[in-house]
Amino acid sequence: MSAEELIKVLTEKNKKIATMESCTGGGFANTITNTPGSSDVFNFGAVTYSNDYKIKFGVPKEVIDEFTVYSIETARAMAKAIVDFTNADFGVGITGKLKRVDKCNLCNADDLVYISVYSKELNKNYDESMQVTKDTREENKRDVLEKALALCMKAIQGEDYGV
Repeated sequence: MSAEELIKVLTEKNKKIATMESCTGGGFANTITNTPGSSDVFNFGAVTYSNDYKIKFGVPKEVIDEFTVYSIETARAMAKAIVDFTNADFGVGITGKLKRVDKCNLCNADDLVYISVYSKELNKNYDESMQVTKDTREENKRDVLEKALALCMKAIQGEDYGV
């Protein structure tokens, strides 16, 4: 799966996408916007590294408090919140740990990253989680971005089939 393929499908379907990222630091938005045609499908990208900004963009504080910031529930809430904020057709939420200790969010995240793609039309989230195993943040981010691209395509195809 490539950004070119994703943009092609979104363009053909006249759909828009927006992102709310944490651990990837805007890497997914960067992947999309580095691709010709992205301005036709990309609405907005938010890098919400802090919990405060996740909450300001619409992630319920209760979700973070109950499940932690490093959870599929938070990724789901991020994906839906960015759709609500931008009125995009699809929202991507990415949160997790890329082999580091976060003094602000101490919990057992075990180097897990959570990705969720929300389809507004189906009111449904498509979710993935993955353990990062590479030595560097850059390598781990690359793996996460590849997984997020594939998950976006799954969400778009799911919309075709009402899945």
